[in-house]
Amino acid sequence: MGRDSLSDLLRLGLHDLHTSLQGKMVPFAGYEMPVQYAAGVMKEHLHTRASAGLFDVSHMGQVLLRPKGSMEALVAAFEAMMPVDVASLPEGRQRYGLFTNEAGGILDDLMFANRGDHFYVVVNAGRKAHDIPHMELHLGAVAEVVAVKDRALLALQGPRAEEVLAGLVPQVAAMRFMDVLSVDTVFGALWISRSGYTGEDGFEISVPDDGAEGLAKALLAHEAVMPIGLGARDSLRLEAGLCLYGHDLDETVSPVEAGLTWAIQKSRRAGGAREGGFPGAERILRELAEGPSRVRVGLRPEGRAPMREGTELFDGADVAGAVTSGGFGPSVEAPIAMGYVPPALSALGTKIEGEVRGKRLPVTVSAMPFHPTNYKR
Repeated sequence: MGRDSLSDLLRLGLHDLHTSLQGKMVPFAGYEMPVQYAAGVMKEHLHTRASAGLFDVSHMGQVLLRPKGSMEALVAAFEAMMPVDVASLPEGRQRYGLFTNEAGGILDDLMFANRGDHFYVVVNAGRKAHDIPHMELHLGAVAEVVAVKDRALLALQGPRAEEVLAGLVPQVAAMRFMDVLSVDTVFGALWISRSGYTGEDGFEISVPDDGAEGLAKALLAHEAVMPIGLGARDSLRLEAGLCLYGHDLDETVSPVEAGLTWAIQKSRRAGGAREGGFPGAERILRELAEGPSRVRVGLRPEGRAPMREGTELFDGADVAGAVTSGGFGPSVEAPIAMGYVPPALSALGTKIEGEVRGKRLPVTVSAMPFHPTNYKR
């Protein structure tokens, strides 16, 4: 890839560290990002599953929501933006959220943490330019919406992540999945969550820009840790059955179609204490009651050829849907994919076909995640 194709992209604060580690830089969500390092995608993926991998996810949007008055007013306004229970989230905990539109489609998926006197929100890189004005519009009367500009975001993922990070920040050993912690360190104030995007145990760490290189080098100095690029990040999240916005989720897909009903707590459903009241509630509550017209499913192509995004799916002569994410799963040693099909074709074991280079190849509807998750509950 020529230098010119990267010239108009934003650079990560740790760009020079990535190039020194032989990171192959590619355009992603407006940034130059390392897609892989010297070891290559397959080894990086398997290393993360077996040990610990360090990802630079500083391209994500970090946002603080600080109440102008009471936290209660902010909670109510924030909850009105999504079908998720914000009010019951305790201080020191994080939750998965979904901004929806009036048609019931997904504007973005995000993480939000209750930090006592404010919320900390992480949104997708490709949706930052949408989400921040969206929050300003809907929350501006009750909150200051502060886009964080001076911090990097690192993810340390894998079964040895706790051992590694606890060597620098002992307090993390007591954290459970989706706990959040703010702690002062030699690298500055770290904002840590026990979460990630790989299906493994691990942490996401927001670090001041001036401490980011020191923290990254301290983590990489541990024999358990290898730098991991976007390629393995994608194969890891696919094996975990996790959605990628702009691929598996978009403004036409509802949370029910996407199989994200677990993120809609009882309090926001029909008969709940705060039923509805979010954008697209009519469609979403109807689909919860009656079922959607399409559903996201796991797919296992036969043979070794991956079925990539955009592959059309067929039930006999009829187009049944399309693959939204697909590739080879290094941990399962087979091609895996996910996509949308009608409910009638969504039962586990259903046989359909995908068209690859003009040929119809067999594919079976399969359970997700494809690889067991290892969160610390």
